[in-house]
Amino acid sequence: MPEAQQHPVRGILLILSALFFFAALDATSKHLSQKFAVPLLVWARYTLHCLLMIVFLAPSMRLRLVATQRPLIQVTRALMLVATTGFLMAALRIMPLAETTAILFITPLLVTLMAGPWLGEKIGPRRWLAVITGFAGALLIARPGGALDGPGILLALAGAVCYGVYQIQTRQLSPTEGTFTMLFYTALVGTVVMTLGLPWYWDGPRPTLFETLLIASMGIYGGTGHYLLTRAFRHAPATTLTTFMYAQLIWATLLGWQVFDQLPDCWAVIGMTVIAGSGLAVALSERRK
Repeated sequence: MPEAQQHPVRGILLILSALFFFAALDATSKHLSQKFAVPLLVWARYTLHCLLMIVFLAPSMRLRLVATQRPLIQVTRALMLVATTGFLMAALRIMPLAETTAILFITPLLVTLMAGPWLGEKIGPRRWLAVITGFAGALLIARPGGALDGPGILLALAGAVCYGVYQIQTRQLSPTEGTFTMLFYTALVGTVVMTLGLPWYWDGPRPTLFETLLIASMGIYGGTGHYLLTRAFRHAPATTLTTFMYAQLIWATLLGWQVFDQLPDCWAVIGMTVIAGSGLAVALSERRK
């Protein structure tokens, strides 16, 4: 039996740990963005992530780390993830952690819509129903007259669109490209692009020692989270792990409550539940296929 079917519990524990690191990354960036420019934080997140991969993977993988058959898609995919990070951090600067995370989680629904014209996948009536229901859940969170900031909602939605394109291009690359190679290109392209713009946003207050450690921790959270995510998919099938991805909403809600004293209201909780349910319906539909 493949290893992925031998240790499903281990895979589930790994993916829950990975999602905690991603939520911790979001919480840290939300805290730091109150004082520092968002592009600076994006630069730090990718630069430290890139350095970690160079230190721990480059000596053993060497040229295999950068060997790719489709460099253009690798670069555009990486740019989409950089844009996702920037939009999400900008949204977190002015929005609560849980609600922002929930809006980002309409991404599987957007991927369902994109997969039709982009990948030629057929969208059945059940998946259409799940998509429509999921967007209704997003409207409950971003409802008119609600407490959320309009520009913040638009930034989170832009991040979800970019993340959807990133996932579509991940599907295109996965048959021929290695996981660590794809991960390294996201870190490398993010580092290069954000470093080129560094002179324009390298200003403002100088971080204290503690703030410097917090900035450095973003690269550790991101790199560790992606590593654990990769390990999880070695121990359990993707169809099993996908159903646990929405645990990040729980982590985000807990961190938002403990760190920022922010809890979603009743309508937002209902909207988050509807989005999670719709995403799970899409995942189960994929599993049946």
